[in-house]
Amino acid sequence: MTGTEDGRLTVDDLTAWMLRFDERIAAEAEHLTELDSAIGDADHGTNIARGTGAVRRRLADAPPGDAGALLKSSGMALVSTVGGASGSLYGTLFLEMAKSVGPAPELDTAVLADAFRAGVAGVVARGRAEPGDKTMVDALQPAAEALSVAAAGGRPLLESLRAAAAAAAVGRDATIPLVARKGRASYLGERSADHLDPGATSAAILVQALADARSERVG
Repeated sequence: MTGTEDGRLTVDDLTAWMLRFDERIAAEAEHLTELDSAIGDADHGTNIARGTGAVRRRLADAPPGDAGALLKSSGMALVSTVGGASGSLYGTLFLEMAKSVGPAPELDTAVLADAFRAGVAGVVARGRAEPGDKTMVDALQPAAEALSVAAAGGRPLLESLRAAAAAAAVGRDATIPLVARKGRASYLGERSADHLDPGATSAAILVQALADARSERVG
């Protein structure tokens, strides 16, 4: 199965997303760890890279047959290999998306938007974080909202994904002046301000990776 112009993502498209995410995280791992060294445990890049590498291997060893299976497999790989809160939160994102889509062979924009919103809601519940807390939610929530708005407006899939990626980037950058209210960064109080949040940064990479993967596959 390959990507189609009618606005649907296939299993191959979702696999391409995971592979692109792994590539981008591998390239940005050092930068993510530098960001985390300022306000966290200095291991975010290393941890996420280990997780995305595990996702790549799992998908290669046991290619999923439907969208839900792929998202579930990816989530389980992240939960089992990424240390700290990041593994649980990223895993929750994908596991909740998997529940939302079920055994669907393809996802249109509306179904994807619903699934992504469900995934982000799972992250919010798991991490007990809200927008403004200086976490990955600051990138994921705007992306989910942008994707939902685009889907409701009948915008093409790629255009919708680009809108979500742009929203995630804006949310990521908006974490710089924030004082962290969750996680290790919150221990720093006011000193956590003026730093880009590493979780929001990796989350923005995730959303951009989907837009990039789709763009490459449809030409």
